[in-house]
Amino acid sequence: MSALAGSGIVLASNSASRKAMLDAAGVVFAAQAADLDERALEAEMADAEPAEIAQALAAAKAAAVKADGIVLGSDSLVEVDGRRFDKPQSREQAAEHLRFFSGRVMTLHSAAALARDKQIIWVGSDFARLRVRDLSEAFIAAYLDAEWPAVSYCVGVFRIEGPGVQLFESIMGDQFTVLGMPLLQVLEALREEGVLPA
Repeated sequence: MSALAGSGIVLASNSASRKAMLDAAGVVFAAQAADLDERALEAEMADAEPAEIAQALAAAKAAAVKADGIVLGSDSLVEVDGRRFDKPQSREQAAEHLRFFSGRVMTLHSAAALARDKQIIWVGSDFARLRVRDLSEAFIAAYLDAEWPAVSYCVGVFRIEGPGVQLFESIMGDQFTVLGMPLLQVLEALREEGVLPA
């Protein structure tokens, strides 16, 4: 365990990008995906703002996992022209999403929450704006040939650390938020809770 690692947490997710972020930051953690019907919770909050929904999902994930110590939940939500998008359920739906995103600005909301004994003790969030370039049918087909089914787990149908970067003309926002978690806020909250050294 490194000097920066602290006492460890439980990540309520099996997201490869969130695991990679915590690993790279030197945070010791175990991963245990939350057993949660995310779509049902989203449906209950249909009239809420996207940032509120992302925060509520992150908190619900954190509270759903029983563990000794701190549980970290995180969630991301994509909004384009007032429409919210979830992870694509099929390659065909992924192509439909990409066609809709083409030439538009995507707002990516990422939220995180900490829980202790299933009680939420902290919630944070951030957003990024990603301008999608005009995508040709040929590009969409070739992109999904290369990236499907890996991007079926990704809201927005992209992995920014991979070929997904080719979708965009410009990105405004924190790189960690784009990767799916407001990491700097999370690290500060973990320091405040004594999980990481100050």
